[in-house]
Amino acid sequence: MQETLIASACPECDAEISLGQDVRVSEIVECPECRLELEIASVEPPQLILAPEVEEDWGE
Repeated sequence: MQETLIASACPECDAEISLGQDVRVSEIVECPECRLELEIASVEPPQLILAPEVEEDWGE
């Protein structure tokens, strides 16, 4: 049995991104066209946003 895919568009370059049916909110994916890291903001309907930058922890 083949896994069903859902699709969304990259907010930066508008490329179509196929996501597996088992994706979760907050999961990070990479755009195959511009290589930007994106965060899944919503599954129904599928929505991608720019992933937050990883900040350094200065031990505070």
